This record gives sequence, structure tokens and C-alpha cells, in this order.
Amino acid sequence: MPPSGAGGADPGEGGAAARARGRIFADLTPFRISADYRRLWFGNMVSWVGSGMTALAISLQVYDLTGSSFYVGLVGIFTLVPLVAFGLYGGAIADTVDRRKLGLYSALGSAVLSAVLSAGTFAGVADVWFLYAVIALQSICQALNGPARSAMIPKLLPPEHLPAANALNSMIMTTGTLVGPMLGGLVVGFAGYRTAYLIDAITFAASLYAMWRLPAMLPERAAGTKRPSVMEGLRFLATRPNLRMTFFSDFCAMILAHPRALFPAVAVLWYGGDARTTGLLVAAPAIGALLGGVFSGWQGRVHRHGLAVLISVGGWGAAIAAFGLTRQLWLGLFMLAVAGFSDTVSMVFRNTMMQVAAPDEMRGRLQGVFIVVVAGGPRLGDFLAGTVADLTSPTVMVVGGGLACVLAVTVLGVSRRSFARYDARWPAA
Repeated sequence: MPPSGAGGADPGEGGAAARARGRIFADLTPFRISADYRRLWFGNMVSWVGSGMTALAISLQVYDLTGSSFYVGLVGIFTLVPLVAFGLYGGAIADTVDRRKLGLYSALGSAVLSAVLSAGTFAGVADVWFLYAVIALQSICQALNGPARSAMIPKLLPPEHLPAANALNSMIMTTGTLVGPMLGGLVVGFAGYRTAYLIDAITFAASLYAMWRLPAMLPERAAGTKRPSVMEGLRFLATRPNLRMTFFSDFCAMILAHPRALFPAVAVLWYGGDARTTGLLVAAPAIGALLGGVFSGWQGRVHRHGLAVLISVGGWGAAIAAFGLTRQLWLGLFMLAVAGFSDTVSMVFRNTMMQVAAPDEMRGRLQGVFIVVVAGGPRLGDFLAGTVADLTSPTVMVVGGGLACVLAVTVLGVSRRSFARYDARWPAA
């Protein structure tokens, strides 16, 4: 046993501890210690950018074919419904089969469908229902791929590095959401829809290669256990209060305080702007979310994950309420960016809790529930925001929704104190 005092400390360990305390930017340790994770992250980043290109190209092509914003809106319905409907089943499948193969085959399905889009456009197919059918099938592939991919991460990294990995993963979605549509607009403008779809199909090669290089990832199931089912996963969740709280807290933000549907009206009424102003309002939370991933080095030092979730969700609500009170565009954009930053922090710790506190045999199904919540919550929030704003005013909805979020998450924290006391060093579901 080393002697006490400074003389007994390992200089290497002391230096590492000092670097950890001083870390501000994203912790890149998961990249350094796991080549599989590094390849998987890069492959997902490339494919997300390609998918973002296709998402914009689809909307533009539907509008070109129909001249109707209503038909463009249906793109969201044909994307959301399969994602929600198959999300839970995708999680159950991920707890049954080799997750590597499920991720590989579902990614291959998405790539083939993007190629079908490109081939159809090359062949002159000008039918909006063809586009709807393909994107619905792609959503099914995503519903199968998401739980499998997320359940792989705890098998590639030790638990203490999962917060860093989830912070890095948050940058994938945000970058794809920001960069993909921008590139999609450029590609469609210069080379047409078929080229955008073809590029998307090609970008899946990076994800397919990463999946191919992974080892087999069969779920850890006790001998003699029943075949995993959706209902079994929901019953498990019903007996795990801390895991349930991760979903309830997210609902507070995404349903009560989600003003995205009001951005077009807010741009005109509050700021005297136009479509460009709306674009800035849409981009601000995404930029804040990206910064939340970039400046995530401190998150690895946080052990009270439940308390971090409650504070970050409350931070989202407070930022949204402040956004509703300002009439200066720069300040409004700043508050939306703060909200996006808070959302990333919440997501990192919620995801980490699900990965650590749940047994491996349940991770796929919990990730399926996570997909349903992430996909469905904001849509419910859009409906609530639009309804309340029409009955009252955008200001009442945004300010009231933000304050309601803060109040709701406070009530949750007080009523379930074990969640606030949750410690990642001794995880309890």
C-alpha cells in the first residue's frame, strides 16, 4: 500500500485527475479506448448528414409535385407514425437477436431505399405517394436500427465513459440536423433530387462498414427466460421509478414548453421578420444543442445524474419562458440556444441512466421507448402550443409553457426524491 501524502501519489494518475478537473471541451476518451466505438460514431455521423440531405430533398420534391404545404406536412406524418409504431417492437427485437446484425441489416435497408429514391427519380417517377411509401419504409428501418445501435454502446465502453460517449453521440444528431439540410439544399440546387438521394445511399457505406467490423452482440439473457416482448419491457419499466422519471421529466420539456410550431408566427409578430427569421429561430436550439456536446467535458465529473436531469429540464423551461418575454431577436436566439444546450445535458444523463441502471436484456426495449418519447413528445408539444396560442396568444403559450415546465419538473423532483439522489456510482433503476 503506498504511503500517505503527496509522495505516495502516482504522478500519472495525478496528472490525469488534474486534466479531468480542468476539462471543458468534449471528452474524447471513448475514441481513444475503443476503435469499434470510434468507427461506429464516424459512420453514424456520415449517415446522419446524408439522411438530413434526403429529408430536405423529399420536402422540396413533394412541394414541387403538389405545390401544397399540406402535402409537405404529410411527410412528417409518414415519418413519425412508423417510427412510433415500430419503435417499441424494434426494441424488443434488439433484445432478442444479435444487435450487430440487426443494426447492419436495418442500415442496409435504409441505404437500399435511398437508392430506390434515386433510381425512381432517374426513371422519371413523379408520384408523391411513391415518396411517402419509401420514407415510411425508411422510418421502419430507423425504428429497428436505433434501439440496436444505442444498446451496443454499453458493450463497447466501460460505464464511467458512457456520459462522454452520449455527449459525443448527441453531436451526431445535431450536426446531421444542421449540416444535412444545408448540403441537401446545395446538392438539389446544383445537381437535382436524384443526386441528393444517391449521395445519401452512398453515405450509408460508412455506417455499414462500422457495423460490419463490430463483434457479435447477443443480449445477455438468463437461461430459460421467456422470449423478450414489448409488454414485458413496459412491465419492467413500471417497476423502475428512476427510469420512469427519465421519461416523465422529458415530457415536461417536450410537451409543456416546446414552441417550435409558433416560430413562423413569432418571427412576424415579435420581431417583424420573415422566413429568414424563422430559420434563425429553428437553428438556435440546434446550435445550442451542438455546443452542449462540444462543451461537455465537465459532465464526466457529475455523479448525481437524476439531479442533473431535473436541473437541466428546469433550465430548458426557464430559458423558454425568458424567450417568450423578450422582443429583441439576438436575446431571443440566445435564450433558445440556452434551451438547446440544456436539452443536450438532459439527454446525456437520461441516456446514461438507461444504459447503466437497466440490465442488458432490457436495454433494447428501453431504447425503443426512448425513441417513441423523443419522436412523439415534440409532436404533442407542437399540437399543444398551436392550440393554446390560438386560444390565447403566442406569448401566453411560450411564457406559460416554460413556467409550467419548471413547476412540473420541480413537483416531480419533490415527489420522487430518490431520483434526485440517484448516484451513477451505485446505480438503481
